[in-house]
Amino acid sequence: MIVDLEDVRDALGRGEAVVLPNPAPLTHVVTATTPAAVNAAKGRPVDQAVAVWAHSPDVLAEIISATTLEPAAAALAHRLLGDEHVTLLVPTSPGVPGWLAPATRDAWTLLFGARWTPVRPVLDPFPLLYVSSANRTGHPPVASTADALAMFPPGTPVLDLADSSRAEPVRRATTTLRLHPGGGLDLHRRGAQDHQHRDATAYLEHLRSRYPES
Repeated sequence: MIVDLEDVRDALGRGEAVVLPNPAPLTHVVTATTPAAVNAAKGRPVDQAVAVWAHSPDVLAEIISATTLEPAAAALAHRLLGDEHVTLLVPTSPGVPGWLAPATRDAWTLLFGARWTPVRPVLDPFPLLYVSSANRTGHPPVASTADALAMFPPGTPVLDLADSSRAEPVRRATTTLRLHPGGGLDLHRRGAQDHQHRDATAYLEHLRSRYPES
C-alpha cells in the first residue's frame, strides 16, 4: 500500500518492513529495525544475511571501529558509502557486536550506503536499520512504486516519491565492492554505479583516480 513519510516512520516503529525508493539509477530497498522483518518481507529464511544501512554517522563509526581497516582504508569506506552510494563489504574483527552479526559472514560485513535526502526524515529516527534489495526471492529488485505494489504482499508499506514529470532512467541494484584492510578494492557484484564503465578494471581504475588520497 502507498504510504507517506509519517506512515513509514510509524511502521518502522512497530517493527514492520517498509519499501523505500532510492535516487536514480538505483532500485528500491526493503528495510526494517530487525533482519527478521526484512527477510520475512522478501519471503526468505529469517536468518538470511542482510546489510546494515550505514546512514547514521554514529553507527558507521561503531562499525568502522569493529573492522580491520587501516586509517586510509577507513576514510575510503566513508567516501564510497557517502559519495558513491555503493554497497560495501568491509573486513571485521572476530566477535563483532551482536547487532552486526546479521550482516556479517566469514568476517565480512555488508553495508548499504545510499542516503537520499527525501527519505532522511524516515531514516534519522532509526539509526540502526537492516536493509536488502526490494524483491521477493527469485525476482529482480523493483524499480518503481507500481512494481513494488505488485510484488510485495498487500499491506506492505511502500513510500512513493516518484516525479511523474521526469523521464525515468533504467534502474539497477547497487554495485557491491569489497574493501580490503589496506585499501584494495574488488568488484563483488556489478550494478548501477559501474554500469557505464567498460568492465570491472575500468571502474576500479575510475575509483582509484577519484580517491587517490585514500
